[in-house]
Amino acid sequence: MWPAQVPEDSIRPLNPTLPVVPRPGRHRRPMTAPKTPKEKASKKKRIILTVLVVVVLLGILVTAAYFIKQLIDSKYFFCKSSVKFIPIDKACDGNNDCSGGEDELSCLSSFKVNTTFPVRLMTAQQVLQVYSPGPGWRSVCSDDWAEQHTQTACKQLGYTYKPKSTSVRVDTLLLPLKTGPFTAIRPGTTKTPIHQATIDRVCKSGSVISLSCSDCGQVGFQDRVVGGSDAFIEDWPWQVSLQQGGQHSCGGSLVSPRWIITAAHCFTGSKKELSRWRVVSGRTYIGTLGGSYVDRIILNANYDPARNDYDIAMMRLSSPISVGVSRKPVCLPPKAFGLPSQASMSVTGWGYLEEKGKVSPTLQKASIPLIGRLKCASPTVYGSSITQRMICAGFLDGGVDACQGDSGGPLVYFASSQWHLVGVVSWGVGCARERKPGVYSNVEEMLNWIRTVVEKTP
Repeated sequence: MWPAQVPEDSIRPLNPTLPVVPRPGRHRRPMTAPKTPKEKASKKKRIILTVLVVVVLLGILVTAAYFIKQLIDSKYFFCKSSVKFIPIDKACDGNNDCSGGEDELSCLSSFKVNTTFPVRLMTAQQVLQVYSPGPGWRSVCSDDWAEQHTQTACKQLGYTYKPKSTSVRVDTLLLPLKTGPFTAIRPGTTKTPIHQATIDRVCKSGSVISLSCSDCGQVGFQDRVVGGSDAFIEDWPWQVSLQQGGQHSCGGSLVSPRWIITAAHCFTGSKKELSRWRVVSGRTYIGTLGGSYVDRIILNANYDPARNDYDIAMMRLSSPISVGVSRKPVCLPPKAFGLPSQASMSVTGWGYLEEKGKVSPTLQKASIPLIGRLKCASPTVYGSSITQRMICAGFLDGGVDACQGDSGGPLVYFASSQWHLVGVVSWGVGCARERKPGVYSNVEEMLNWIRTVVEKTP
């Protein structure tokens, strides 16, 4: 009997093993003992230490580079066209010391006003007035006034945020304003500049327009300037530090997100080149890092260094600051503000805490009273040195005063729920001396110049 035949498929293995062909160049990795936790921790520490050393070295190099640059910038101006340095005193001296003349391009300028800015607010009631060469100043009636007119008028006056208007009855105005003259809006002129949109006539409504253009000068309440006390920038958010070469030089006041009012005497000597300046805002403790760049510095062309007369200047930031709790403009005062006799005002700054002292690292504040013009201009105080462009504030027996480093900073007065910039720290004999109070540029007298500069600066 023949043996039974087994099908070929049934004798094949289910998982045939393929022949292993050795591949050249491939070897087994040698077996190594696993690393202990102690060795792993040691390696991690070495990595962290290396990273820390590198970070510290980079920090030292960056810091050194920053201070070297500050030192060079304080002494020299770099001519990009000719790739050379010139002494900083030669920048903005009227001569082209760089081959491309760039040392004379970025410089401060002066501006003289020969015209009348045609819109203003009058008295503490903020009565809107417009001007034209023939009739002069006229109060604007509330007849036919619209919301768009409020927007247009406030835009002409500068910093605008949620502007609003109210009507004030003529019979409640101060005596000089009660009798006019008056003017009113012509129909269909909502986008026309306010001073060109009116026609003179009697107020049919019996009331005039009062404007509130912004939230300027509104802060929370807190109760060294020589004899002063520590302050917080949130309570004086318009205060800024003007710095050159990383050093605090003067104070200043924000009057819009892009414009600062300060003193003309802050820019004497080699301080005329714009790129050297930074404006540091929003800080209680003075610092030198950061700050805003400046693209305009404009002095009042009538500034007289010998008499300190017309001691006012404006700086324009290259880009607007972000308005917030620690950065907010102060209000410009209306014309004929009418400061009461011995009005209590506040002065702030980082200036010397005593005569021949040092700059304060933290913002200081002091409350000082207004000193009447007749008293301040008396022979025993300052005599004929006091002009119409100046006001005096402080104590005749001394003790509290602004000082060096406070120059250009704000003297403010609180009225109608807002702080108003009434003065700019200008000059004085010493600091806090008896019968030698602080003298401030009179902002109210400079309003026409201030508003014209803002309007005319490209």
